[in-house]
Amino acid sequence: MPTLGLAIAATAALVSFLTAWFIMRRGAKLGLMQQPNGRSSHVVPTPGGGGVGIVAGGSIAGLLMALLLPWLGVPVIMAGILLAFIGYADDKRPIAARWRLGAQVLLMGAIVAVLPIDQLGLPVPESVLLVILTLGGALWINLFNFMDGIDGLAASEAIFLLVGAALLAYLFEPGIIDDPRLWWMLGLAAACLGFLLLNWPPAKIFMGDAGSTYLGLMLAFFAFTTMLSFWLSLWQWLILGGLFLADSLTTLSRRMLRRERFWEGHKRHGYQALQRRFGSHLKATLLYIGINVIVLLPLAYVAGVYRDWGFAIAALTYVALVAAAIWAGAGAELQQEAEEEGAGA
Repeated sequence: MPTLGLAIAATAALVSFLTAWFIMRRGAKLGLMQQPNGRSSHVVPTPGGGGVGIVAGGSIAGLLMALLLPWLGVPVIMAGILLAFIGYADDKRPIAARWRLGAQVLLMGAIVAVLPIDQLGLPVPESVLLVILTLGGALWINLFNFMDGIDGLAASEAIFLLVGAALLAYLFEPGIIDDPRLWWMLGLAAACLGFLLLNWPPAKIFMGDAGSTYLGLMLAFFAFTTMLSFWLSLWQWLILGGLFLADSLTTLSRRMLRRERFWEGHKRHGYQALQRRFGSHLKATLLYIGINVIVLLPLAYVAGVYRDWGFAIAALTYVALVAAAIWAGAGAELQQEAEEEGAGA
């Protein structure tokens, strides 16, 4: 399995890169050029939709799973492609939020429905658990999409989550080396890497909703299936995704408390404020990568060693991350944001 898995990962990376490169070269003809506006963090027209490469590479990596476990692999691949198609259409011509959200809930629900959620053994009716997981997954899809706002950030985060989770799972359960889900995760990470070669600061192409919503759904699926198989705990996943969750939820909460139109596009996340403060997409992205690798990955490992303390470790981690997000400027008021931009200039 490792040899086949590595070959599939290499293929996924190549397919992703070539697909994104083709879209980059044909961006204008495909109607995917993104013009700078008040909500964007770029200053020159740049093609979007490059996340289609991730979808192509990730779907190819998923074929192994589909061949070995058709009852699980096929529905997930189909749901991911359908959501990516909706995102691609939205990249070209905006679709009403209610239709996009409805599709996300339906497709996330379809995936949760084929998972053996009864294995969790929780004192909660299975129907209630299905609703909770579906809505939680749909929320994550949107939060991940919100965090795709500067060069290289979303793709590098996806790689960290997939590779980090796979590494931790292997350290605690070496026998999973032959499980196709492990190699699907690494294959999707490789597809993200193929795209990241073109999205690394300064980006030549953007991911777009096609890629960010697809990744949100796939990451939710891998989190659910690895928890159901007891590879990783909920607390470990929450720690691994802590930066994106703390930044996006802090921003969302502060805007809601001020009764702002929080559902509208903006550039008020912590990572965007840091990008303006640093005057660099690269520095902000590298900071997030550094915190992920140096701080969150070891903490997730500790939460796996001391499982009874997993909740406490995750809770303390989020106290620190939310405080850091507020310091960075997540959800800062418009006046404060303007002052930051003036200081950065």
